[in-house]
Amino acid sequence: MPSYALLFFALLTFGVTWSVIGGYISYPEQAAATFGEISGRHPLYFLATWAPGIAGILLVLAFGGLRGLRAFLSRLLLWRCAPVWWAFILIGIPLVFMAGSLIKGGPLLAPAPPEGVGAMVALMFMMLFLGPMEEFGWRGVAQPLLQRHVAPIWAGAIIGATWGVWHLPAFHLAGVVYENWSFLPFFIGNVTLAILVTPIFNSTGGSLLLPMLFHWQLIIPFWPDAQPWDTRILVVVAIVVVWLNRKTMFSREGAATEVIPSGARP
Repeated sequence: MPSYALLFFALLTFGVTWSVIGGYISYPEQAAATFGEISGRHPLYFLATWAPGIAGILLVLAFGGLRGLRAFLSRLLLWRCAPVWWAFILIGIPLVFMAGSLIKGGPLLAPAPPEGVGAMVALMFMMLFLGPMEEFGWRGVAQPLLQRHVAPIWAGAIIGATWGVWHLPAFHLAGVVYENWSFLPFFIGNVTLAILVTPIFNSTGGSLLLPMLFHWQLIIPFWPDAQPWDTRILVVVAIVVVWLNRKTMFSREGAATEVIPSGARP
Protein backbone atom coordinates (compact mmCIF):
# COMPACT_ATOMS: atom_id res chain seq x y z
CA MET A 1 0.00 0.00 0.00
CA PRO A 2 1.50 3.36 -0.98
CA SER A 3 2.01 6.01 1.64
CA TYR A 4 -0.43 8.40 -0.03
CA ALA A 5 -3.22 6.00 1.02
CA LEU A 6 -2.93 7.69 4.42
CA LEU A 7 -4.79 10.69 2.98
CA PHE A 8 -7.67 8.49 1.82
CA PHE A 9 -7.72 6.80 5.22
CA ALA A 10 -8.11 10.15 6.98
CA LEU A 11 -10.80 11.37 4.58
CA LEU A 12 -12.86 8.19 4.90
CA THR A 13 -12.46 7.97 8.68
CA PHE A 14 -13.44 11.56 9.40
CA GLY A 15 -16.01 11.66 6.61
CA VAL A 16 -18.04 8.73 7.94
CA THR A 17 -17.84 9.57 11.64
CA TRP A 18 -18.30 13.32 11.42
CA SER A 19 -21.17 12.95 8.94
CA VAL A 20 -23.07 10.59 11.23
CA ILE A 21 -22.41 12.45 14.46
CA GLY A 22 -22.64 15.85 12.79
CA GLY A 23 -26.12 15.02 11.54
CA TYR A 24 -27.30 14.37 15.08
CA ILE A 25 -25.63 17.55 16.34
CA SER A 26 -26.86 19.87 13.57
CA TYR A 27 -30.32 18.37 13.10
CA PRO A 28 -31.09 16.54 16.35
CA GLU A 29 -34.88 16.43 16.00
CA GLN A 30 -34.88 15.38 12.34
CA ALA A 31 -32.16 12.76 12.89
CA ALA A 32 -33.93 11.31 15.93
CA ALA A 33 -37.25 11.21 14.09
CA THR A 34 -35.70 9.49 11.08
CA PHE A 35 -33.17 7.14 12.64
CA GLY A 36 -34.10 7.05 16.34
CA GLU A 37 -32.44 8.55 19.40
CA ILE A 38 -28.66 8.09 19.35
CA SER A 39 -27.03 6.01 22.07
CA GLY A 40 -24.03 3.78 22.56
CA ARG A 41 -26.08 0.84 21.25
CA HIS A 42 -27.46 2.54 18.14
CA PRO A 43 -26.37 1.02 14.76
CA LEU A 44 -25.27 4.44 13.52
CA TYR A 45 -23.11 4.85 16.63
CA PHE A 46 -21.44 1.55 15.75
CA LEU A 47 -20.93 2.80 12.18
CA ALA A 48 -19.34 6.02 13.45
CA THR A 49 -17.08 4.03 15.79
CA TRP A 50 -16.11 1.52 13.12
CA ALA A 51 -15.14 4.22 10.60
CA PRO A 52 -11.34 3.82 11.04
CA GLY A 53 -11.64 0.04 10.70
CA ILE A 54 -13.95 0.30 7.69
CA ALA A 55 -11.60 2.78 6.03
CA GLY A 56 -8.62 0.52 6.70
CA ILE A 57 -10.26 -2.59 5.28
CA LEU A 58 -11.57 -0.75 2.20
CA LEU A 59 -8.07 0.52 1.44
CA VAL A 60 -6.57 -2.93 1.88
CA LEU A 61 -9.14 -4.30 -0.58
CA ALA A 62 -8.47 -1.44 -3.00
CA PHE A 63 -4.69 -1.94 -3.02
CA GLY A 64 -4.39 -5.65 -2.24
CA GLY A 65 -7.62 -7.34 -3.25
CA LEU A 66 -8.98 -10.36 -1.40
CA ARG A 67 -5.55 -11.98 -1.15
CA GLY A 68 -4.23 -8.80 0.37
CA LEU A 69 -7.10 -8.73 2.84
CA ARG A 70 -6.35 -12.30 3.91
CA ALA A 71 -2.71 -11.37 4.42
CA PHE A 72 -3.73 -8.23 6.31
CA LEU A 73 -6.00 -10.23 8.63
CA SER A 74 -3.17 -12.68 9.27
CA ARG A 75 -1.71 -9.93 11.45
CA LEU A 76 -4.39 -10.92 13.97
CA LEU A 77 -2.31 -14.06 14.53
CA LEU A 78 0.84 -12.16 15.52
CA TRP A 79 1.04 -12.53 19.28
CA ARG A 80 4.67 -13.21 20.17
CA CYS A 81 6.39 -10.45 22.11
CA ALA A 82 8.15 -9.91 25.42
CA PRO A 83 6.00 -11.21 28.31
CA VAL A 84 6.12 -7.76 29.92
CA TRP A 85 3.80 -6.41 27.21
CA TRP A 86 1.22 -9.14 27.83
CA ALA A 87 1.49 -8.43 31.55
CA PHE A 88 1.00 -4.72 30.96
CA ILE A 89 -2.14 -5.28 28.88
CA LEU A 90 -3.73 -7.96 31.07
CA ILE A 91 -2.64 -6.74 34.51
CA GLY A 92 -1.07 -3.30 34.26
CA ILE A 93 -4.00 -1.47 32.67
CA PRO A 94 -6.58 -2.75 35.20
CA LEU A 95 -4.18 -1.78 38.00
CA VAL A 96 -3.97 1.75 36.61
CA PHE A 97 -7.75 2.12 36.81
CA MET A 98 -7.89 0.58 40.27
CA ALA A 99 -5.06 2.77 41.58
CA GLY A 100 -6.61 5.91 40.09
CA SER A 101 -9.97 5.06 41.63
CA LEU A 102 -8.45 4.43 45.06
CA ILE A 103 -6.58 7.75 44.94
CA LYS A 104 -9.86 9.59 44.41
CA GLY A 105 -11.59 7.54 47.12
CA GLY A 106 -13.45 5.20 44.78
CA PRO A 107 -13.88 1.41 44.66
CA LEU A 108 -11.53 -1.22 43.23
CA LEU A 109 -14.15 -2.29 40.70
CA ALA A 110 -17.07 -0.52 39.11
CA PRO A 111 -20.34 -1.12 40.98
CA ALA A 112 -22.72 -3.58 39.34
CA PRO A 113 -25.82 -2.05 37.72
CA PRO A 114 -29.34 -2.93 38.92
CA GLU A 115 -29.49 -5.56 36.17
CA GLY A 116 -26.62 -7.42 37.83
CA VAL A 117 -23.15 -8.64 36.87
CA GLY A 118 -24.54 -10.50 33.86
CA ALA A 119 -25.37 -7.18 32.22
CA MET A 120 -21.76 -6.02 32.75
CA VAL A 121 -20.43 -9.21 31.19
CA ALA A 122 -22.73 -8.74 28.19
CA LEU A 123 -21.59 -5.12 27.86
CA MET A 124 -17.96 -6.19 28.11
CA PHE A 125 -18.34 -8.49 25.11
CA MET A 126 -20.29 -5.86 23.20
CA MET A 127 -17.37 -3.49 23.78
CA LEU A 128 -15.12 -6.00 22.03
CA PHE A 129 -16.95 -5.06 18.83
CA LEU A 130 -16.71 -1.32 19.35
CA GLY A 131 -13.38 0.35 20.14
CA PRO A 132 -11.10 -2.57 19.19
CA MET A 133 -12.50 -2.53 15.64
CA GLU A 134 -10.89 0.89 15.20
CA GLU A 135 -7.49 -0.80 15.29
CA PHE A 136 -7.95 -2.18 11.77
CA GLY A 137 -7.40 1.43 10.80
CA TRP A 138 -5.20 3.10 13.42
CA ARG A 139 -2.66 0.31 13.85
CA GLY A 140 -3.64 -1.65 10.75
CA VAL A 141 -3.02 1.10 8.20
CA ALA A 142 -2.04 4.46 9.73
CA GLN A 143 0.79 3.35 12.02
CA PRO A 144 2.77 1.33 9.42
CA LEU A 145 2.40 4.04 6.79
CA LEU A 146 3.53 6.79 9.16
CA GLN A 147 6.48 4.74 10.42
CA ARG A 148 7.89 4.71 6.90
CA HIS A 149 8.59 8.42 7.33
CA VAL A 150 8.86 9.24 11.04
CA ALA A 151 10.15 7.54 14.18
CA PRO A 152 7.61 5.40 16.09
CA ILE A 153 7.16 7.91 18.91
CA TRP A 154 6.10 10.60 16.44
CA ALA A 155 3.87 8.18 14.55
CA GLY A 156 2.17 7.30 17.83
CA ALA A 157 1.80 10.94 18.80
CA ILE A 158 0.32 11.88 15.41
CA ILE A 159 -2.17 9.02 15.56
CA GLY A 160 -3.05 9.89 19.16
CA ALA A 161 -3.71 13.53 18.29
CA THR A 162 -5.74 12.50 15.24
CA TRP A 163 -7.64 9.97 17.32
CA GLY A 164 -8.48 12.66 19.87
CA VAL A 165 -9.69 15.19 17.28
CA TRP A 166 -11.71 12.44 15.55
CA HIS A 167 -13.69 12.01 18.81
CA LEU A 168 -14.39 15.74 19.14
CA PRO A 169 -17.97 15.81 17.75
CA ALA A 170 -19.05 13.17 20.26
CA PHE A 171 -18.40 15.67 23.06
CA HIS A 172 -21.24 17.76 21.68
CA LEU A 173 -23.63 14.84 21.28
CA ALA A 174 -26.31 14.14 23.86
CA GLY A 175 -26.98 10.53 24.77
CA VAL A 176 -23.41 9.20 24.77
CA VAL A 177 -20.82 8.99 27.52
CA TYR A 178 -18.59 11.73 26.09
CA GLU A 179 -21.10 14.50 26.80
CA ASN A 180 -20.08 14.42 30.48
CA TRP A 181 -16.32 14.40 29.86
CA SER A 182 -13.78 17.19 29.40
CA PHE A 183 -12.07 17.15 26.02
CA LEU A 184 -8.53 18.29 26.95
CA PRO A 185 -7.79 15.47 29.46
CA PHE A 186 -9.32 13.01 26.99
CA PHE A 187 -7.12 14.36 24.18
CA ILE A 188 -4.00 14.06 26.34
CA GLY A 189 -5.06 10.54 27.24
CA ASN A 190 -5.46 9.62 23.57
CA VAL A 191 -1.96 10.82 22.70
CA THR A 192 -0.55 9.00 25.74
CA LEU A 193 -2.30 5.73 24.90
CA ALA A 194 -1.25 5.85 21.23
CA ILE A 195 2.36 6.31 22.29
CA LEU A 196 2.08 3.51 24.86
CA VAL A 197 0.73 0.97 22.38
CA THR A 198 3.44 1.79 19.82
CA PRO A 199 6.30 -0.30 21.29
CA ILE A 200 3.85 -3.18 21.82
CA PHE A 201 2.79 -2.94 18.17
CA ASN A 202 6.35 -2.86 16.87
CA SER A 203 7.65 -5.60 19.17
CA THR A 204 5.17 -8.02 17.58
CA GLY A 205 6.08 -7.06 14.02
CA GLY A 206 2.81 -5.23 13.44
CA SER A 207 0.24 -7.28 15.33
CA LEU A 208 -3.42 -6.30 15.22
CA LEU A 209 -4.32 -8.63 18.09
CA LEU A 210 -2.40 -6.92 20.90
CA PRO A 211 -3.52 -3.35 20.07
CA MET A 212 -7.10 -4.64 19.98
CA LEU A 213 -6.73 -6.25 23.40
CA PHE A 214 -5.07 -3.06 24.66
CA HIS A 215 -7.99 -1.00 23.38
CA TRP A 216 -10.54 -3.41 24.86
CA GLN A 217 -8.96 -3.21 28.30
CA LEU A 218 -9.48 0.56 28.26
CA ILE A 219 -13.27 0.24 27.92
CA ILE A 220 -14.12 -2.89 29.93
CA PRO A 221 -17.01 -1.88 32.23
CA PHE A 222 -15.60 -3.71 35.27
CA TRP A 223 -12.83 -1.15 35.70
CA PRO A 224 -13.82 1.80 37.92
CA ASP A 225 -14.05 5.45 36.94
CA ALA A 226 -10.56 6.74 37.72
CA GLN A 227 -10.58 10.13 35.99
CA PRO A 228 -8.42 12.18 36.07
CA TRP A 229 -5.94 9.97 37.90
CA ASP A 230 -5.88 7.20 35.30
CA THR A 231 -4.64 9.69 32.69
CA ARG A 232 -2.03 11.11 35.08
CA ILE A 233 -0.74 7.64 35.92
CA LEU A 234 -0.64 6.63 32.27
CA VAL A 235 1.34 9.76 31.36
CA VAL A 236 3.99 8.75 33.91
CA VAL A 237 3.94 5.15 32.65
CA ALA A 238 4.33 6.38 29.06
CA ILE A 239 7.36 8.50 29.97
CA VAL A 240 8.99 5.48 31.63
CA VAL A 241 8.14 3.19 28.69
CA VAL A 242 9.50 5.66 26.14
CA TRP A 243 12.71 6.10 28.14
CA LEU A 244 13.26 2.35 28.52
CA ASN A 245 12.59 1.83 24.80
CA ARG A 246 14.22 5.03 23.55
CA LYS A 247 16.48 3.23 21.04
CA THR A 248 13.51 1.81 19.14
CA MET A 249 11.05 4.62 19.80
CA PHE A 250 13.28 7.32 18.30
CA SER A 251 14.53 5.27 15.33
CA ARG A 252 12.68 3.92 12.31
CA GLU A 253 14.98 0.91 12.26
CA GLY A 254 12.95 -2.20 13.10
CA ALA A 255 9.60 -0.40 13.02
CA ALA A 256 6.67 -2.23 11.42
CA THR A 257 5.95 -0.58 8.07
CA GLU A 258 3.95 -3.20 6.16
CA VAL A 259 0.17 -2.91 5.94
CA ILE A 260 -0.14 -6.02 3.79
CA PRO A 261 2.56 -8.56 4.74
CA SER A 262 5.12 -9.36 2.05
CA GLY A 263 4.17 -11.91 -0.56
CA ALA A 264 0.53 -10.87 -0.85
CA ARG A 265 -0.56 -9.58 -4.25
CA PRO A 266 -3.95 -8.76 -5.77
